Amino acid sequence: MKKHTPSLLLLALIGLTFALNSCTKPVPEDTAYIFTSFREPSTRGLQYLYSLDGLHWDTLPGVWLAPMVGNDTTYIDAWTGQEQAPKYYPDERVMRDPSIVRGPDGTFHLVWTTQWMGSRGFGYASSRDLIHWSEQRVIDVMADIPTNNVWAPELFYDEELRQYLIIWSSQIDPLTYTAADTLGTNSCHRLWYTTTRDFLTFTPAQRYYDPGFNSIDGYLLQRGPKDYVLVVKDNRKPGFSNLFCVFGDSPYGPFHPSNLSLPSDATNESNPSNSSNPSNPSNPSNSSNPSNLPPSPTFGRTYSEGPCAIWLGDEWIIYFDQYHPQEYGAVATRDFLTFTPIPERISVPADHKHGTIVEVSRKQLDALIKYANEH
Repeated sequence: MKKHTPSLLLLALIGLTFALNSCTKPVPEDTAYIFTSFREPSTRGLQYLYSLDGLHWDTLPGVWLAPMVGNDTTYIDAWTGQEQAPKYYPDERVMRDPSIVRGPDGTFHLVWTTQWMGSRGFGYASSRDLIHWSEQRVIDVMADIPTNNVWAPELFYDEELRQYLIIWSSQIDPLTYTAADTLGTNSCHRLWYTTTRDFLTFTPAQRYYDPGFNSIDGYLLQRGPKDYVLVVKDNRKPGFSNLFCVFGDSPYGPFHPSNLSLPSDATNESNPSNSSNPSNPSNPSNSSNPSNLPPSPTFGRTYSEGPCAIWLGDEWIIYFDQYHPQEYGAVATRDFLTFTPIPERISVPADHKHGTIVEVSRKQLDALIKYANEH
């Protein structure tokens, strides 16, 4: 038998240590995850994936909420004044990009895109068990602001102010395009937001983070006290269309690269969001990139969108929809500045589209599986 030299044994031990350190810690036994989903065409409604480890996903069969609200008639284009039919789904209601969050009372709140073009609001419904849902409503957040769409609303619960923050993307006036906007060939968007405590009254829509170019699909997460990460899609096409991160000490911004500080004039005086009424945090400083600095390195291949993230033991896993060709992707990160693709560690059904992840108990998951098998 050939003897291993000390150097080879050392290399083997180093390799084993690296492999153990790169493994995500196991998920607690009573924990499971639900991944909201839709399928093309997006006229069927809400669908679910489920997972016990946050990495390997299976489909929960069935449609859990069929779209009943949204525009399925012609609309007046905000820029041309001409009557238009909703794009792609002119006579049908749709449910795209379903985002879910669980409130402190255990209620699940869901928001979604109600139409590709021709809508100025997002859909909303709530549930206690992810099976039975409230009556659907459209929240017309852009009713008084010229635009043609409200895309990919994303929910975030602000524990400090005890309110929900909803971020979405809407078209901006072509007359206001920046030089960076003109690098793409499609219409340009910016992120907007509103807040609510009860999903009955909402603060007026305001601009959110604005990098100075076409951007959509803002997903907000909290790493710790005064430590927030916003994942955004650069939506300029062709040549861009990938994801990046920016950072802030408030969910309302301003956001900036974590490895670079804000300029000295970014004080409370130039940032009214720091002194606004806490029940309605305004954020006018985010109508432009206050630091005028580049965001994090991009990740995900070209034509990636719809990010969401999950904390698994000792690392963050960012999932995203790679839509040319259709394949779900994921990266692992600890600092949101370096990203490791992990296609070999995940499995996601091929037809899954843009959603978000919520943690549930195994008992709740068992109830969903039982209901799916009986209906």
